[in-house]
Amino acid sequence: MPRDKTANHIKIMAAAREEFMEVGFEKASMRSIGERCGMTAAGIYRHCRDKEDLFDQLVAPAVARINEWLEGHISRYVGDVQSKEHVMWRDSEVDMMREIVYPHMEEYHLLLAKSQGTKYENFLHDLTEQHQDQLLGYMPMLSEKGYKVWKIDPKELHLLLSAYTTAMFEPVIHNYSLEEANRCLETVEAFFLPGWKLLMGL
Repeated sequence: MPRDKTANHIKIMAAAREEFMEVGFEKASMRSIGERCGMTAAGIYRHCRDKEDLFDQLVAPAVARINEWLEGHISRYVGDVQSKEHVMWRDSEVDMMREIVYPHMEEYHLLLAKSQGTKYENFLHDLTEQHQDQLLGYMPMLSEKGYKVWKIDPKELHLLLSAYTTAMFEPVIHNYSLEEANRCLETVEAFFLPGWKLLMGL
């Protein structure tokens, strides 16, 4: 489905955002979205396949930003292992939250709190699994370089990553103010980052 920037498309997307934010994906209806933007359901279907496609158009850019940041994050660390004698602690997911998530709090609230019934409803769990796979691939590389990586069972690692990810995104799910969210993030950073450094021997 092509993503256009016509006036009607912009109106539809604004109405869909309002509808999803107010009632969530499952309770949202195309008829109600049409009423919000002054269009018929038939008119809306010229801009999307169905309700889920509308939701996807709204949140896919937010998901893409996270994926792009994480790909760069992993690439930087792997590059250090492969090319440097000493691996430095660089950025962390806390920086991702400050740089791309918290400045777009409403978009990520829509993704996390209003996506029940869509392919995104388990987004945080899927993100944790992705992060776990990346770490399980990265930690042996550090061991081979001589770093004292903590031997950890994948189930234990999943537990830690779940707690870490949940803590970072809770302010988004519960609509904290930006000031409150950043204050919480400072606590998460102070609590978790020393543990991650210890775990990876950094």
